Amino acid sequence: MPMYVVGHKIPDSDSICGAIALAYLKNQIDEPAIAARLGELSPETAFILERFGFEAPLFKESYAGEEVYIVDHSELTQAPDDIAEATIVGIVDHHKLGDLTTSTPLECWIRPVGCSNTVIKMMYDFYKVDIPADIAGIMMCAILSDTVIFKSPTCTTADIRCVEALAEIAGIEDFKALGMEMFKVKSAVEGTPARDLVMRDFKDFNMNGNLVGIGQLEVIDLSVFDAIKADLEADIRALKQEGKRHSVLLLLTDIMKEGSEMLVISDDSELTQKAYGKATIDGKVWLDGVLSRKKQVVPQLQQAFA
Repeated sequence: MPMYVVGHKIPDSDSICGAIALAYLKNQIDEPAIAARLGELSPETAFILERFGFEAPLFKESYAGEEVYIVDHSELTQAPDDIAEATIVGIVDHHKLGDLTTSTPLECWIRPVGCSNTVIKMMYDFYKVDIPADIAGIMMCAILSDTVIFKSPTCTTADIRCVEALAEIAGIEDFKALGMEMFKVKSAVEGTPARDLVMRDFKDFNMNGNLVGIGQLEVIDLSVFDAIKADLEADIRALKQEGKRHSVLLLLTDIMKEGSEMLVISDDSELTQKAYGKATIDGKVWLDGVLSRKKQVVPQLQQAFA
């Protein structure tokens, strides 16, 4: 029976490309695996897969009775709804250790790097498996996305070295130019419904018993949101109520100015003051230098809820 390799709900490029890359590796070492996904592709991920000739992984929501290898998270809120009825055989991740638990031993590859695909590259090296050019291409793009083309504070020397090695395998001479193409795709928001934008890169977190949803939209110029910001604010307000969340935060990240405007709907009017030392004014706060949800947003929020 093959294992299913699957990332988190509302998958990003790291989650999708990682599932494809890890499933291929597992099959090469005689551990049958199928790449899967829990949601629709983002425009950026669709661009990456088309660029390197891949179809989307299998869409599968139920995993009861299956063996599952988790990619790019270890959070119960981000896993399949029936994950308790599955057997988790492994986790590859680059985030904090979450609350997924297992009843049997499992393989864990968790490293403090900028992207899960950097860890998967380490796995290929460990098993001495050659990476095909097309898989190297999608892995490289996932790392460029997660590290914001090396601008994110989560980026490490390992991420940079992996991108350089993967670019050579994939035959990409100017990987930074390809990275900018990806972010231009991310920046095309005109005509997209507010809910689709809010949920494009959205994760729920359990923070000391409080459900907190955090979305992020990374663009080249924040002016693309000028005409739709009110719609985004209305939608995160609705999303908070629908999901019975304590708070919903939406990061509008300008990768060129290297900062984020955070839209905030919360039961605690002083939440951003407690977490970041900056008060929310009219439901918004500018966080200079903040690019990473993982490193610069979530830990501070968790401390505020503690």
